[in-house]
Amino acid sequence: MLENAIDAQSRRIVLRVKESGKTLVQVIDDGLGMSETDARMCFERHATSKIQKAEDLFNIRTMGFRGEALASIAAVAQVELKTKRAEDALGTHIIIEGSQLKSQQAVATLNGTTLSVKNLFFNVPARRNFLKSNPVEMRHIVDEFYRVALAHPDIEMQLFHNDLEIAHLPVGKLSQRIVSIFGKHYRKQLAPCQEETPLLRVKGYIGKPENAKKTRGEQFFFVNTRFVKHAYLHHALVNAYEQLIPADSHPFYVLFWKLILHALTSISTLPKQRLNLTMSEPFTPFCRRPYAKP
Repeated sequence: MLENAIDAQSRRIVLRVKESGKTLVQVIDDGLGMSETDARMCFERHATSKIQKAEDLFNIRTMGFRGEALASIAAVAQVELKTKRAEDALGTHIIIEGSQLKSQQAVATLNGTTLSVKNLFFNVPARRNFLKSNPVEMRHIVDEFYRVALAHPDIEMQLFHNDLEIAHLPVGKLSQRIVSIFGKHYRKQLAPCQEETPLLRVKGYIGKPENAKKTRGEQFFFVNTRFVKHAYLHHALVNAYEQLIPADSHPFYVLFWKLILHALTSISTLPKQRLNLTMSEPFTPFCRRPYAKP
């Protein structure tokens, strides 16, 4: 839902959740909005407006290409969609419950899209037993929110839980977004890094050795703005801190890799953050380069 808002060229995104997302997950954006036809079709299985011809499959640069994500969500929740394009006089209001269309009508609404997912698993209560406790589920939501926020510091983002504001991240530079999320004390520990080759461009920030922590959780790799987990790259980067941090410590880093698309092999199975690289060689020199004080 957040990624689709980004694809819509939104400048402001608001995420509202209640009961850790079990009773409400709502994403409000000021993006391009959808036509009446696209608004209805986005809930159909395998539907996408991002593929026009077969060649497009090898040149996808959008974030929210999920094939049937909204269809799957609408099958197990009560979903409400309001959307409007700037060129349209009226927007579209759709209500779907358990894959069944309950209502579709024209409505006066602001430009952009508001997507509300209510009462998750209302029609399959047995699946609620597989949900974690509210604090655990909320932690997952916050983690995903911050990952998206780090990748897009040019978008204003807000997070509310039970009508209480958890985070308000204004537009700014990446370093400002990092400080807004992790705290002002991170400002002094950030070391910028940037490198470019014909195959890829690397930029971001790494933490100074003296600020390494015993616990993980503040390590972020982004490939073409998408958060990924890659054990080999993490291990190679940690080796760059050799003899500078204890063996059981983990450095902070937020690194963005932009590379040509044929160097990636996407993985359709969960978790979606896992990634295979058909060409690891371009990454290795950057990760293994010893840490040098700025």
